[in-house]
Amino acid sequence: MLKALIFDLDDTLLWDKKSVQEALRIVCLEAEEETGVDHRDLEQTLRKEAAALYAEYETYPFTKKIGINPFEGLWGEFSDKTNAGFRKMNKLMPEYQRKAWTNALLKHGIQNQELGQTLAEKYRFHRKKLPFLYEDTLEVLAELKTDYRLFLLTNGSPTLQDEKLNMTPQLIPFFEYILVSGAFGIGKPDPSIFEHTLKLLSLEASEAIMIGDNLNTDILGSNRANIKNIWINREGVTPDPNISFGWEVKSLSEIPSLLTAID
Repeated sequence: MLKALIFDLDDTLLWDKKSVQEALRIVCLEAEEETGVDHRDLEQTLRKEAAALYAEYETYPFTKKIGINPFEGLWGEFSDKTNAGFRKMNKLMPEYQRKAWTNALLKHGIQNQELGQTLAEKYRFHRKKLPFLYEDTLEVLAELKTDYRLFLLTNGSPTLQDEKLNMTPQLIPFFEYILVSGAFGIGKPDPSIFEHTLKLLSLEASEAIMIGDNLNTDILGSNRANIKNIWINREGVTPDPNISFGWEVKSLSEIPSLLTAID
């Protein structure tokens, strides 16, 4: 019998991709006014440059282990003191943020480090002002909380994930526990963080189900821990044939009736 639902946060309950997209759009529009570079072209260049640059830093293996992506690096402060990896990120990410924008401008023939710094600051500002929840998130959580214990399991830096939750405080009361990979020491898909989740809930694997959008973290990790899972595939992407999943839905609103059928 199912007793607990383990939810991912980013792009499962919280529409992180939209926050990134809207913040980038605003900043690139402001850059277009000053430089004449089409905002859509600059955004695509920035995305490529940021990802390539992020992988060059000595902190990259740590970010892969914890699960912190380049676009979180573009606005996070990483003031966590509990791990040397976060302390390094705190020192290095301001440079990364400036260089990502500076490099993107340079690809369009603009050599202006001061403008790169300004755009980095603008992105941090706008990203913090643009939280988005999916339209069915709160309604579905309220419905599910009547029958199940809810657990939030998210990859990332504790301070950054806390900031996201502070931006959407209505999410927090739904969850009995909130576990951030950076506090645990390793992120999804490592099975140990799922096993720790079960220990916190005092449940067996058969009594919980993982709900998330990411095949490579949420679904693969829960498979490794022998926890059933539901893959949220809002964008209709083709599944990886090497990663099996229990059930597939296109929205959160499909989950209550699906759980009734499963249970």
